Amino acid sequence: MELVRLSVIYVHLLACCIAIGLVFASDAEMVRNLLKGNKEAGHDSKHMTSLQKSVANALIFLWLTGAAVIGIDYLDKGMNYFANPKLQAKVIIVMLLTFNGMLLHRYVLPALLKAGNLLDLNFGVRMFALFSGALSGVSWLYAAMLGVGRPLAWKYSLTELLLAYPVLILLGFAMMAALTQWARKRSQAEPVPAPVWRLAGIPT
Repeated sequence: MELVRLSVIYVHLLACCIAIGLVFASDAEMVRNLLKGNKEAGHDSKHMTSLQKSVANALIFLWLTGAAVIGIDYLDKGMNYFANPKLQAKVIIVMLLTFNGMLLHRYVLPALLKAGNLLDLNFGVRMFALFSGALSGVSWLYAAMLGVGRPLAWKYSLTELLLAYPVLILLGFAMMAALTQWARKRSQAEPVPAPVWRLAGIPT
């Protein structure tokens, strides 16, 4: 049974690593493009759809393998296993991550594809997209930290384990909101090139 558990945990970690890699590669590209002033790169429909599908598949594997590990540990330790605050924290975060992913797929992705880029979204949708993105990034990292943090089991309460979670989400959201606001102001301040007559080549 221990070998089976180890194999399941291995697949569980792979799914988590793949999702984290995809999410942060996309986020890093977005931040880099905002800093460079290239606001449209990285948000084409094929890229966004492929990213969403890959992360969704990784999340499904995370649920399946996580449930399998919980089932194996329950058979070994009984009902007392569910009283572990670290396990409860992981389940809460993955549930939030799943719900947030549904919102991203249902509202944010269509709005982003329609607008063409993040900066052209209206204020409310843009803030929602940034908050969802911050929640997603922090949740993946926080879940991974809890997953590998075996010394945390039974040592801290659920409240203590989740204390930094909302703080990190708000910090990530504030940083991205400030960056996008700066990028919007810079793009609006850029001079519009004068139109050129095609035949005469004379600017108006």
